[in-house]
Amino acid sequence: MSGSERKPGRLGPYVDGYRDRLLELGYTPLSVSSRSLVALGQLGRWMASEDVDVDQLDSRAIKAFLATRRTKDHRPAATASFVPLLDYLRDEGVTPPEPARALAPLDGLIGEYGDWMIVDRALAPETVGHRQRFARRFLAERMTPEDDLGVKNLTSATVTAFLLRECERLKLSSVECYANRLRSLLRFLHVRGYTAHPLADCVPSVASWRDAGIPKVFPRVDIDRLLQSCERSSLSGARDFAILSLLSRLGLRAVEVSRLQLADLYWRAGEIEVDGKAHRRDRLPLPSDVGEALVDYLSLRERRDTGRVFLTLHAPIRPIEPTGVRTVVREACRRAGVQPVGAHRLRHALASEMLRQDASLFDIGQVLRHKDLSTTAIYAKVDFARLREVAQPWPGVGR
Repeated sequence: MSGSERKPGRLGPYVDGYRDRLLELGYTPLSVSSRSLVALGQLGRWMASEDVDVDQLDSRAIKAFLATRRTKDHRPAATASFVPLLDYLRDEGVTPPEPARALAPLDGLIGEYGDWMIVDRALAPETVGHRQRFARRFLAERMTPEDDLGVKNLTSATVTAFLLRECERLKLSSVECYANRLRSLLRFLHVRGYTAHPLADCVPSVASWRDAGIPKVFPRVDIDRLLQSCERSSLSGARDFAILSLLSRLGLRAVEVSRLQLADLYWRAGEIEVDGKAHRRDRLPLPSDVGEALVDYLSLRERRDTGRVFLTLHAPIRPIEPTGVRTVVREACRRAGVQPVGAHRLRHALASEMLRQDASLFDIGQVLRHKDLSTTAIYAKVDFARLREVAQPWPGVGR
């Protein structure tokens, strides 16, 4: 690269600080020098040629810069690759924050609905996101020029008609899920005064037998294969092994694994505190093998300014999300050559294994932190040996 190509133009004073920021985010030194700083130099020289000051740099200026690169048959970086730079410059007070985008009326309503679910209902962020997306689709279908929120003409008839239409294309469990989301939205609309009548009571119940199915058992041998598929000497393998251990040995949910904080690990007491559903916190004994798996991972993980235990592997390094936990399980299934399952199946497997070892349903409910024993009772169905002992013969047929 020639000397002129190395000049960062008007961004010169920020090269060193930006390099340090990228390294903190987990980018490799080679990636920082060969890609990010090169792109910074190209942008800085463009700013000088177009007389764009640093305090004028924003997403619109980035798009204008990339447009000129395309006209010259270059392969410009994506707009997203400049997000860390803009974040860094804003944090340094060099550029002003992005002006707030004017929200459409429906956007404001969906945001208010999300705040209500988080503050008043204490729902998990993932649940909030699902319900907000459903609410947007449901209300957008009913928007008119005279009704920019889609709430004026809601009646029990429109609610019922919507569910009947969904029944034609969705399986039963999905329709039940839609009914629950619809009740939640209609309850919010009434509480906040958007609708005059409590339409949530008009949502019909979906006919189904409670707990009619039998939990699918994931064999213990397959769980062992998942654990053995992790290369524990590497950072990724140690992390995945620790995650799988928490899922299979303690029955944690994916969201509970993602929420786990370093402060939740009580090493001296041999306990772990779990941030569960509705953020209810429970303490569980920390088995020695699970504790060792966590120590192995943390000893390989770099220190970060975050209290979360599990982080992503690739830059920008950040706390892992529940979807990332589920990806760990799917990838372990692929490596082990077993049928792909969800993270929640390992929770079911723990309950089935405890039942096989003669644990009571009460004990299983304590470990899984069920609020109601009826939730745990479904696992009695997989204990076929005991069921045969109490089953009565069909009339006229010998046992």
